[in-house]
Amino acid sequence: MSVLAVGLSHRSAELSTLERAAVPAGELVKLLHDLQQAEHVSEAMLVSTCNRIEVYAVVETFHGGVNDVSDVLARQAGMEPAELYDSLYVHYAGAAVEHLFSVTSGLDSMVVGETQILGQVRAAYATAREAGTVGRTLHELIQTTLRVGKRVHSETGLDKLGASVVSEALAAAGELAGKHALIVGAGSMGALTASHLRKAGIGRITVANRTEANAVRLAAKVTEQGVPAQSVPLSGVAAAVAEADVVVCCTGAQNAVFTPEHVPARAGRALVVCDLGMPKDVDVEVAHLADVTVVDLETIQRRMREAGAPTTERQKAKADGIVLDEVREYLAGQRRAEVTPTVTALRRRAAEVVDAELLRLDNRLPELDGQVREEVGRTVRRVVDKLLHAPTVRVKQLAAETADTDYANALRELFCLDPQAPAAMASPTAPPENEKK
Repeated sequence: MSVLAVGLSHRSAELSTLERAAVPAGELVKLLHDLQQAEHVSEAMLVSTCNRIEVYAVVETFHGGVNDVSDVLARQAGMEPAELYDSLYVHYAGAAVEHLFSVTSGLDSMVVGETQILGQVRAAYATAREAGTVGRTLHELIQTTLRVGKRVHSETGLDKLGASVVSEALAAAGELAGKHALIVGAGSMGALTASHLRKAGIGRITVANRTEANAVRLAAKVTEQGVPAQSVPLSGVAAAVAEADVVVCCTGAQNAVFTPEHVPARAGRALVVCDLGMPKDVDVEVAHLADVTVVDLETIQRRMREAGAPTTERQKAKADGIVLDEVREYLAGQRRAEVTPTVTALRRRAAEVVDAELLRLDNRLPELDGQVREEVGRTVRRVVDKLLHAPTVRVKQLAAETADTDYANALRELFCLDPQAPAAMASPTAPPENEKK
């Protein structure tokens, strides 16, 4: 079983394709179950953001896994698999681990170094775990991934330089100090937007959301942080727009939620509308209205291309080096883990042989003094332990250093171990319920 990554992002696909493949929050669990029920997939996790949709799966075979995951993604997008193939990228085994580490570290983001993706990967894992599609392999991989992402940011300073898509969108909106902002959408992206607006010195914020209780909650939190805020239902968006200088839409809805009808005549007063939805939240006709400027993901991509990367080559190289080191250590750990059940089975087999021979000794020499019998038993076990110590330690070292040799199988062949014995030693256990986040 190996890890497979199949996805599409702003680097591989047109935004129109990303919009079609986007997975609404309400459909995430169903999609995860569809993935896990595929013939060659045993575990699955889906990372779905405004500029990437990626599946991380544990699969039995490479080609079977790729076909299964691609079929599910194509059905979600309403496309034939062949239509989607040109937009997909595939990483397998060590390459999949390296890609996930890079993504979570913000090295593959539209804005290199952004930290939002770390939380998005954590949320994706939590959703998959709750859906029951995460097993031991993905659990251990994601725990390592989150640690690597934090390490990259803390040791390279990328978290200080890296902006998020939200901050880039708001930068395109110009000076915000003292102005009025309307946020349409009260999810994680809406909360992040509110945080950036507060740092930009926004004067006040209005929050609108389909579930009004969520809008009330976010507005209350913003007010506690020192910025006057209020909530309105979606039916009150037009009235809120009349007073707003900037609107940020980030609902995750499948269809546009912000239309020309929401924008009253501005009478020369400028309005900037930031569309962070995937698919788009803002109707294309809004951009044609007088005094209205729409900033969408395409605008942000263009700004980033023109501005260049916000990181220095030195920082990027250091981050890449950390990722590669962590990938090597992770893969070495996996190879050690693969041979460990066989080593355990060998030691158990040796203990069984010792016990059998001591029993034979008892039967042949029943009159043997008890203390002598115990000393003989201890001596025989020490001899066996010493004989096994060096080769079992060395085989773990060799397994960690190279993937070219199947050391576990070599041990089974050399010592005639039952092939089922190592599997019994490595029976999977569920991830701990109270793990640290």
